[in-house]
Amino acid sequence: MKNKKPTYTNDLINETSPYLLQHAHNPVDWKPWNDQSLEKARKENKLLIISVGYSACHWCHVMEHESFEDPGVAEVMNADFVNIKVDREERPDIDQVYMNAVQVMTGTGGWPMNIVALPDGRPVWGGTYFKKEQWMNALNQLSVLYKQKPEQLLEYAGKLEEGLQKLQFIELPQEEQPFSRDFYPEILKQWKAQFDLENGGFKGAPKFMMPNNYEFLLRYGLQQQDEEIQKFTEKTLKKMAWGGIYDPVGGGFSRYSVDERWHVPHFEKMLYDNAQLVRLYSQAYKNHQNDLFKNVIEKTLEFIQEELTAPDYAFYSALDADSLNEKGKSEEGAFYTWTKAELKNLLEEDFKLFSEYFNINNYGKWEKDRYVLIRTKKSADIASEFEISEEQLQEKVRSWMKKLKKHREGRKKPALDDKTLTSWNALMLFGYLEAYTALKDRNYLDTALKNADFIKTKQIAGNGRLFHSYKKGKSSINGYLEDYAFTIEAFIKLHEITFEESWLRLADNLCEICIEDFSDESPMFYFTSNKDRELITRTLEIMDNVIPASNSVMAKNLFKLAALLEKTEYKERAEKMLKSVQPQIKTHPGSYSNWLDFMLNFTHPFFEVALTGKKAKNLNIELQEKYLPNTLITGTTGESELPLLQNRFQENKDYLYVCSEGKCDLPQTSVEKTVNLIKHF
Repeated sequence: MKNKKPTYTNDLINETSPYLLQHAHNPVDWKPWNDQSLEKARKENKLLIISVGYSACHWCHVMEHESFEDPGVAEVMNADFVNIKVDREERPDIDQVYMNAVQVMTGTGGWPMNIVALPDGRPVWGGTYFKKEQWMNALNQLSVLYKQKPEQLLEYAGKLEEGLQKLQFIELPQEEQPFSRDFYPEILKQWKAQFDLENGGFKGAPKFMMPNNYEFLLRYGLQQQDEEIQKFTEKTLKKMAWGGIYDPVGGGFSRYSVDERWHVPHFEKMLYDNAQLVRLYSQAYKNHQNDLFKNVIEKTLEFIQEELTAPDYAFYSALDADSLNEKGKSEEGAFYTWTKAELKNLLEEDFKLFSEYFNINNYGKWEKDRYVLIRTKKSADIASEFEISEEQLQEKVRSWMKKLKKHREGRKKPALDDKTLTSWNALMLFGYLEAYTALKDRNYLDTALKNADFIKTKQIAGNGRLFHSYKKGKSSINGYLEDYAFTIEAFIKLHEITFEESWLRLADNLCEICIEDFSDESPMFYFTSNKDRELITRTLEIMDNVIPASNSVMAKNLFKLAALLEKTEYKERAEKMLKSVQPQIKTHPGSYSNWLDFMLNFTHPFFEVALTGKKAKNLNIELQEKYLPNTLITGTTGESELPLLQNRFQENKDYLYVCSEGKCDLPQTSVEKTVNLIKHF
């Protein structure tokens, strides 16, 4: 049966965002966020509806189908409101401002996010997903109130605006506390109470992966020699890799699990999650040499290459949670889940062994006789139970995955969000670099260099400033702080691996632009550039979430550039940033894990390692495969003017200099001796 031709078209038809284009044929007269749309609301004195979501968002699709595709709902929205659709990934600045408002108004947040605002953009009402009747009732009441008693809404908007402004105020502590190891025990005790010691991760559901939390815990556990944290972190990574949240057939992780045991995912696959998880598992592999972690890295990067990599080595944003099932109906997880009958047919005599390995039983059952693959037993135990060797079992697993993948390719794939975001690309670039250092696969470095070249040539404008997004050969939207923070971080990492000075200089140029465009008298950076149109508030991104806060990443960047380029003003600013947020860390350490990771640079030994000589790059490969979270690496195969390398190169000599707090030990001649120096925590 052919789809009916859409009978409606609105202004979103001219946009490039897949999410906005999904709504281009709604009867709602949607408009994009731009000066003309905002001017229309002011001119006609109409309330704004600002509806924010993203293309892979399941509940966004549900609300669209229930409300925004309904002509009756559209009639109400079009009569009394100017309706604006926003892709939160394309415009994270708008998303942040109104998400803060929704959280103040309701105590919770999420997507879809729907706001009603005055014509000047100040919010007066909002929430997340609404059923059709709730949505209609709220809009009718707000419309009547604005016509009959507008002063009530104006008064509320003023109070809310005042509250939102206060949220952005960061006060430097009156008495600065020195950074000390005594800071950690109390907050770690509080945090440990939330550890799910059975399933890994943190107690409760839904369960988000929060890679930065585990990156800090992995490092802290090692540097502090805290065995409880080390075991918990390793267990969490194992349980996530065993869970249904990880796709053993095609690789890659879904966004979160709806249950507490990582079983049933919310099936969308986001670039930013997978980028950070590749980075995390690469660090964990260096630390533990666990083959499961190695397999996760390889399979996840295989997924990135096959599904989220453009011909020009830009990375796409996401795959949808929903796809068409065998009846042609859109259903969450249709592409990823299995029926028992399907599996029996595909695996034949191996079905019993497969069922034991992946829990095709009541434990692994999801709904409607569909299963999400989840592991609960070690390979060695299953191999012993079925009287085969572990090598034979692993060979069978590889064969099963090939069969299932081939079968799955016959299904309708989830929709692809093919826009490219600079910040997420930089996260993925870093992930590839970390994977290269862990597994020494040259293909990973080659991909990283091609993506770095894409960012350098397509996403940096003639004035040296970054663009935020790229679609259909066109870069658009000024970069946000997240774009600068993650790109600087990735370019510093590129220098650490390649020793190319140009990446370091580029990182420093971008840092100078941040200071010029995103700063005022506070040590923190604003999320938006001073060259952008003002929103109702100018936000500061301080708290680390699923993605670390752009300010915590910038603090680390300043610290590293200070060491590599001898810029003391950078280190002073980074220290002020950390001190200004230090009092808040105690209240919720999980929301400040990247800041805590940065604090370890001050409370525990931190080293700069400088490699010189013709064999410096080979020595670097050997050094980088070790887990050394408290080091910053630079090097040269010739003369260099960089501060840590100046006058250190000697012909026919290969040296490794270990430096800390402005002092360097006598040069070492082997990686082993160098690592021994560093590992004395």
